[in-house]
Amino acid sequence: MNLKLEGKKAFISGSTQGIGFAIAQQLLSEKAEVIINGRHEEKTNQAVKKLKTEFPNAVVSGVTADFGNKDEVETLLNKLEDIDILINNVGLFELKAFEDIEDENWYRIFEINVMSAMRLSKKILPQMLQKKSGRIIFISSESGVNVPENMIHYGMTKSAMMALSNGLSKLTKGTEITVNTILGGPTYSEGVASAIEQIASSQNIEVGQMKSIIIQQTNPHSLLQRFINPSEIAALAAYLSSPLSIATNGACLRADGGVLKTIL
Repeated sequence: MNLKLEGKKAFISGSTQGIGFAIAQQLLSEKAEVIINGRHEEKTNQAVKKLKTEFPNAVVSGVTADFGNKDEVETLLNKLEDIDILINNVGLFELKAFEDIEDENWYRIFEINVMSAMRLSKKILPQMLQKKSGRIIFISSESGVNVPENMIHYGMTKSAMMALSNGLSKLTKGTEITVNTILGGPTYSEGVASAIEQIASSQNIEVGQMKSIIIQQTNPHSLLQRFINPSEIAALAAYLSSPLSIATNGACLRADGGVLKTIL
């Protein structure tokens, strides 16, 4: 299927690895221009180099900015012009008992996960409204619906992202702009892979077996019965970035592997 993304310009926050990087790959394969983002200049440059090697004819660049640093965010925002597709992907998570979550933890995770998306949308949505076209996609999580007891502060931010996305969609009436949210599920990103490999090694268990054990322990009711590949979430993001998805607006769409049990 031709998603008609040739010539479109996308910015993806937090995209040097994991889901964000996979989205960059999908959009580049559809001939979109892509700007990726990371906290560290060297890692960002390496990710750009990897993408240019994979897609030698593509237009791809990187911008370094830590969304926990307001000065760096301001510099980044000043560089973003004529963006057709905004992917609000950057995010933090941590496992922590509720009684151990300090105020600073709440503020930091909200700053990164929610305020980053707010600031990017506040910058780019007015530009889209002038053109009456564009796509904004929030990468949230099933944890925003089924909030985990051991990372309540993370689940809270993912719920807030859904609320922000839905509210912004109401500003797009009568345009060719859409604002939607993807609810991801347990994904085998680089960070998760590293942790599982360490656990498997310490217990002298094969990585594949360890992955199955963890899914059964944490999400036994998963319909997919395995970790999601980042590319499987990126495929949905690519579709939502496309002009073909114009009838989908203000929605939360699942790429959660069937973890959530509710109908809606």
